[in-house]
Amino acid sequence: MAEKKLKKRSEMEKKYQWRLEDIYPGIDEWNQDVERIKELLAELETYEGRLSESAEVLAEFLQKKEYVEKMVEAVYVYANQKYHEDTTAEESQKIANISSGMMALNYCAVSFVEPEILEIPEETLAAFEKENPVVAVYKRWFDLIIRQKEHTLSKDEEQVLANMTELSEIPSNIFSMFDNADVVFPTILDENGEETVISHARYGTLLRSHDRRVRREAFYGLHNTYLKFKNTLGACYIGKLKKDICYANIRKYPTALSEAMFIRNIPEEVYHALIETVNDNLSYLHQYMDLKKEVLGVDELHLYDVYAPLNQEFRKTIGFEEAKEIVKKALVPLGEAYGKVLAEGLEGGWIDVYENEGKRSGAYSWGAYGTHPYVLLNYEDQLNDVFTLAHEMGHAMHSYFSDSAQPYPYAGYQIFVAEVASTCNEALLMEYFLAHTEDKKEKAYLLNYFMEQFRTTLYRQTMFAEFELEAHRLQEYGSGVAAEELCRFYLELNKKYFGNHVAVDKEIEIEWARIPHFYNSTYYVYQYATGYAAAIALSRRILKEGEPAVKDYLEFLRGGSSQDPIDLLRGAGVDMTKKDPVQSALDLFRDLIAEYRSCLE
Repeated sequence: MAEKKLKKRSEMEKKYQWRLEDIYPGIDEWNQDVERIKELLAELETYEGRLSESAEVLAEFLQKKEYVEKMVEAVYVYANQKYHEDTTAEESQKIANISSGMMALNYCAVSFVEPEILEIPEETLAAFEKENPVVAVYKRWFDLIIRQKEHTLSKDEEQVLANMTELSEIPSNIFSMFDNADVVFPTILDENGEETVISHARYGTLLRSHDRRVRREAFYGLHNTYLKFKNTLGACYIGKLKKDICYANIRKYPTALSEAMFIRNIPEEVYHALIETVNDNLSYLHQYMDLKKEVLGVDELHLYDVYAPLNQEFRKTIGFEEAKEIVKKALVPLGEAYGKVLAEGLEGGWIDVYENEGKRSGAYSWGAYGTHPYVLLNYEDQLNDVFTLAHEMGHAMHSYFSDSAQPYPYAGYQIFVAEVASTCNEALLMEYFLAHTEDKKEKAYLLNYFMEQFRTTLYRQTMFAEFELEAHRLQEYGSGVAAEELCRFYLELNKKYFGNHVAVDKEIEIEWARIPHFYNSTYYVYQYATGYAAAIALSRRILKEGEPAVKDYLEFLRGGSSQDPIDLLRGAGVDMTKKDPVQSALDLFRDLIAEYRSCLE
């Protein structure tokens, strides 16, 4: 039988590729900016020791710094998105490495700024703000720097840390190269008996197969591949843990968690409350697993079964063109202004749609200030791919509205709210699907999909958050941690979350080693869960209240980082300092289980 092979990048239709030429027409222009950046960075360094001279000097520096940072951002985004198109392409690898170097050089060139700002008396800064409108724009930026005064080092020490930037990215870069370019997964027979290579993009589809053999072979094939590299991946992740802890210690934070939450101005209690609330409601997950075992008709539910759809006889495949129309209709409640930009994004070269050889796995939205956002997909014509499209366009729309409304220093929204707009889109899409079907089987199918979002986002991401917290604790307070210990804890964590309602296959112990966020971000994943809870609350308010809620929501999207994330959400009607949003979302999950059971009657 012929093996299903991925197309090369050159074989993909242009209309399904993003337009990186909207950032740079070509590599020549990119190279010109790389050389220009080097010259401009040298100019920035001449301002060291001068920021307190006058409001005019400070304003002049801030304008030049902003100009350079925008250029560095464009260079970095373009190079890395070219690399993500085909991670095996030598030229793309090269320019991605160069762009990382540019980021590090920029960091070094301006490493004196925060310590020097802290040396300026606050009354002098206040006077500068009154004298010069450029300086006035940066008031909140100054306030945030002053807030971190006790964690900011001397100029020389900050320079040393700046020089370490590329070293600090080594764990992430090693994992990315391993996971996207080097790792080779086995070939299995799909439902139709055709040979299919397990890939990152296909793995989810294979786990949702109606054929249990396919699910089992995909699960074992993928995890056993990672198990072969357990110690290597363990060393890579432990390197990341050590980096996190080292930087926290240097900056005088008690823990890496303290640093991550302080920088984002999120109370640590939010992190712990999420884990506690989810742990207190594990019975709902157990109920869902019992329902799944019952509907699938298996004697024992295994981890390779938990993604299996409950509606074995109902299939729904949706091509990309149809998906675009569905998403546009589903998001009509967000208003005309939102819909106009959404349509532009769906048709205007923002999206790279299909998987090709060497393409980065997963999905994301990214971009540079001054150009439209971009979305990377690996679209497979499945229902979950429609939700991924809505999700990533939520990120893109958030960036678009934020960039359009905020000056550069405040355009980037903070990580804590990064998943809210994307997940709100998903929730509205689900409500659209449920409202437009009278077919009992399709309704059950959609309810199953909705329930899966709760399982994979509120429960699974919180489990990841609990693992990340314990991994750091083991490294911070123990004598060090080894891959075997990480595997052991992750296995026990799965057993706690699923209880005796699922046969926890031992191979799951290595799953932590294939989660990209563990290598490239610190304490990020919990925000998928908090963001999901906030998004559920926002989507229900939008559908219930209409225009007033939409107005508040669009103001939230336009807010960027002009306020603390907790305050931005509160303005949109959700208070994440309380347990209520998470508990309410989990209660909805309980109700969905009951509603699904009614479909079986």
